[in-house]
Amino acid sequence: MNKVYYIVAEHLFCVEAQENLLELLSNYEPFRSEKQDNPLFFLTVTQGKPVSFIEELRQDEEGQDIICGHTEQGDAVFEFRWDGCTAGWLVCSADYRQGTLYLSGFQVKAAIDNALMIQFAMASATLDTVLFHAAAVSLDGKGYMFLGKSGTGKSTHARLWLNNISGTELMNDDNPAVRIKADGTAVVYGTPWSGKTPCYRNVSAPVGGIVLLSQAPHNLITRLNGIGAYAAVVPSISGKRWDSLIADGLHETENALASNIPVWHLDCLPDADAAHLCKDTIAV
Repeated sequence: MNKVYYIVAEHLFCVEAQENLLELLSNYEPFRSEKQDNPLFFLTVTQGKPVSFIEELRQDEEGQDIICGHTEQGDAVFEFRWDGCTAGWLVCSADYRQGTLYLSGFQVKAAIDNALMIQFAMASATLDTVLFHAAAVSLDGKGYMFLGKSGTGKSTHARLWLNNISGTELMNDDNPAVRIKADGTAVVYGTPWSGKTPCYRNVSAPVGGIVLLSQAPHNLITRLNGIGAYAAVVPSISGKRWDSLIADGLHETENALASNIPVWHLDCLPDADAAHLCKDTIAV
């Protein structure tokens, strides 16, 4: 077993696995670190038999099921399934600092990615950090995030910025991280997880704005405030909200974002005019 260290959103973590498994993690290479002191969490990846646990909740998205639960000893468990077949079981300590992924041999790479995303999101939730389901771009030194349900057009809108607004760069196309710094600044980071678009960039930028997208026969952008801004942000943030400690951590970060970062709602067509309207309104 070999150990490799990575830093995402300024959080250090360690993966321990056989060399052939570590070779699968090319998307993590931009985040590789020589630093080894005080990792936020450790994940050990190994082959294993099915884990017995008590189910708490099931999440289904685009053919993938994640079954959440706990062992009789109180360890958290996440079972990953694709098309009804189990890829692995992530078993974590109560604070998510220690985790073991038991692989079934099916969808190995996807199981490792899911395990690391979940452990990162859980372990960092009390440290002013959240993992978004969003597309993120940068322009003139600031980061802008596009939120919405699957199929809303987050990636499409990001591409419209890239194709029509000079100087725009893609930071992440599916799972950027956001961290509230000690001075209150919200910073968006690229991560090793980027959905169907391979964008694994170790970059960061202060958040300039957050935009909730809705498909419409017209282009119209509206500023959201108060509970409207909070309600727009929450559904796009990953977390185990039935765990009170994690829920409290997520709430603090969500409230800070909704209170201090401009949040907008964009009704839009998938066209260049939508990108220009959005940019001209929020990138000021």
